[in-house]
Amino acid sequence: MPNVSFVPHAADRLTAVLAQLKTYLGEKVSTNHAVCEAHSHGEALDLARMPAAVIFAQTTEDVSTALAICHAAYVPVVAFGAGTSVEGHVTPPEHAISLDLSRMTEVLQVNAADMDCRVQAGLTRQDLNARLRDTGLFFPVDPGGEATLGGMCATRASGTAAVHYGTMKENVLGLTVVMANGEVIKTGGRVRKSSTGYDLTSLFVGSEGTLGIITEIQLRLHGIPEQLSAAICQFENLEDAVRTAVEIIQAGVPIARVELMDDVQMAASIRYSGLGELRPITTLFFEFAGVPASVREQVAVTEMLAGDNNGLGFAWADTPDERNRLWKARHNAFWAVKALCPGARVISTDCIVPISRLAELIVGVKADIQASGLQAAILGHVGDGNFHTLIITDDSPEGYGQALELDRRIVARALELEGSCSGEHGVGLGKLEFLEREHGEPALTVMRTLKVALDPRNILNPGKLLPEGLAYIG
Repeated sequence: MPNVSFVPHAADRLTAVLAQLKTYLGEKVSTNHAVCEAHSHGEALDLARMPAAVIFAQTTEDVSTALAICHAAYVPVVAFGAGTSVEGHVTPPEHAISLDLSRMTEVLQVNAADMDCRVQAGLTRQDLNARLRDTGLFFPVDPGGEATLGGMCATRASGTAAVHYGTMKENVLGLTVVMANGEVIKTGGRVRKSSTGYDLTSLFVGSEGTLGIITEIQLRLHGIPEQLSAAICQFENLEDAVRTAVEIIQAGVPIARVELMDDVQMAASIRYSGLGELRPITTLFFEFAGVPASVREQVAVTEMLAGDNNGLGFAWADTPDERNRLWKARHNAFWAVKALCPGARVISTDCIVPISRLAELIVGVKADIQASGLQAAILGHVGDGNFHTLIITDDSPEGYGQALELDRRIVARALELEGSCSGEHGVGLGKLEFLEREHGEPALTVMRTLKVALDPRNILNPGKLLPEGLAYIG
């Protein structure tokens, strides 16, 4: 394995590392300005810094070689997938390398009888499901964007279907991970449960590239439901809609999706996605899945609960095209809000609380939005207590500061209600300030100790996920 002797200055170390990387990885290493600029940031946060170079890995061996060289010279490395993260996860520190895994797109194995598969980390969920189409199976975790499966693992992604199928945590059976020094390990396996050893798979899922870089994933697959039905129900009152979603979960209805859009979001989506038949009032989007008898039962209970909470009746989308139209409108929610005010910025944030506290939180957040003087939309995966706020602000430092202040008030409310500062966006840089309040200093010390043990030279996505403190090595 190549070795780079330690030299004292970061710029000199970087020069030596780039020479070594180009020797071993050739044209997979790029210092092109446009390529580096594209890897200087993700989405949403006002954070960007140019990496010194971008490595386009194609195999686990490429990642291992890159990390061994960078580890020897104390050069930081930040993994990059599709660049869709919204909390600054992929923004490089100074004198860093961006390690792009988006060319690692192979489906390595499909085990239809056991309902699992193994894929490279750069494959997207959409591409995986296209390749699974003839098997009768699919992968259900749906964060909405064109995220890579490796990035979804790193941020412990969830999305619209998590209320039924769970998050990445529940759907990852095993991993191939390259450690900071280039060593390759495998965690988990193909079995659905094991009582041996530490659960390393769960340790790396959600670690945001700070403990190791995920290159392969063993995924749990699910059967395509026999019947799918989608519907919307509109409400004059926001609290009535939230109460309906909570009661559906409390009643044990195995609903596939239940999504909320408030009046601001609906006004934007009606205009952007052509939903002219709907009113700009709070709306729940439902999807029911299963055998026909089960779907009928789910629908009956849901309609009853919605009616009891002043729902204005169900509008059904029974054909695939009609269902896709509704869910495309939901997935395009960010762009719909952005189109409301061309030239403005939209800051996306999220939080999560126990579902029994959800109505209290959302009503409070609505009041916070009104008090701020800003315009913002609320939408989210209300079946599991998670929602997003899309804050519209002037594209200026002052406007950005106002949006962040509103974000802080929203998160503070969630934490007061025994929630979390993020249900699915992750921490990155954007949520660092909330970690001590949410977890407490003793728990953060344990996390930092793990970081130091697995990445003693702090080269893996340094400065992300964990605020500085005891046991932290800069």
